[in-house]
Amino acid sequence: MADHILAGTVHTEAYSKFLKALVDLRCEVGLSQAQLAKKLGKPPSFIGKYELGERRLDVIELLLILKVLERDSCSFIKVIDSQLPDRL
Repeated sequence: MADHILAGTVHTEAYSKFLKALVDLRCEVGLSQAQLAKKLGKPPSFIGKYELGERRLDVIELLLILKVLERDSCSFIKVIDSQLPDRL
């Protein structure tokens, strides 16, 4: 996971945990970055960049990724929510 700060973005521990959870889900499903990208109709770099924290995901992208991974978005958000700190 990228621990450095990229120009124009702020990486928090909470966001790093969120990205790790997405990577873990993809691996749990057994998809490579390239396979997930194909299912989303995106280039493989799309997956690599958000997994490394070089690109932020918006809510719609997150929901589509979870749908392709056949994971319940509410359950995923509840897990992430339970790990959020009181402050960023």
